Amino acid sequence: MSTLYLFPNVLSEDTISAVIPVDVQNKIKEIKAFATENAKNTRRFLKSIDKSIDIDSITFIELSEHSDYTAIKECAEILKTTDMGVISEAGCPGIADPGAELVSYAHKSGIRVVPFVGPSSILLALIASGSNGQCFSFNGYLPIKEPDRSKTLKEYERISKKENRTQIFIETPYRNERFFSELVEKLAPSTMLTIACNITAEDEYIKSLPVSEWRKTEKPALHKKPAIFLFLA
Repeated sequence: MSTLYLFPNVLSEDTISAVIPVDVQNKIKEIKAFATENAKNTRRFLKSIDKSIDIDSITFIELSEHSDYTAIKECAEILKTTDMGVISEAGCPGIADPGAELVSYAHKSGIRVVPFVGPSSILLALIASGSNGQCFSFNGYLPIKEPDRSKTLKEYERISKKENRTQIFIETPYRNERFFSELVEKLAPSTMLTIACNITAEDEYIKSLPVSEWRKTEKPALHKKPAIFLFLA
């Protein structure tokens, strides 16, 4: 029986030795077929693990939010005869990542699924936030348009206060600073807000403050940087 391996990727450049265990790197080097969001970036990632990897001998199937079921069918054909790996653009596959659909297919088809340890920006941000790690929700993106955006944010804050639940969000990097301003403006002064940016990088920035304090603090430089936003009301 073939196996679908779920491989972590780095969150920041030049951090492979720090965040990808050697055993995981060795298993990655054995795999000859990968489902990936971006084949070019995955090729670069593989070469950074081991320059001797023969990229031309490896099959890459692009599996992104824009892919149709054809990509899953291509992966299914490969999995009939050989093992396959899933590699996210950053962090762990299957979390805020299109690889989840392929994993679901594998379970339905009786294919063994094996996850590997690696960095998850969502979990690392939660760990470092000081917020409730017993009860939390990853909500992805807020609606883009108003008034749905503001109403949804306030509803998440209401739930957070009622259930002591940490709420976790991401945003498109070029909208980070706008999103931060929205959070500081619209959340209650007592709500604890955490910003986690460039996790695992040399310029990693993680800070938790009540919204009232954020309103008096210099705005962090978040433009076009990968960031996680968390709050606990």
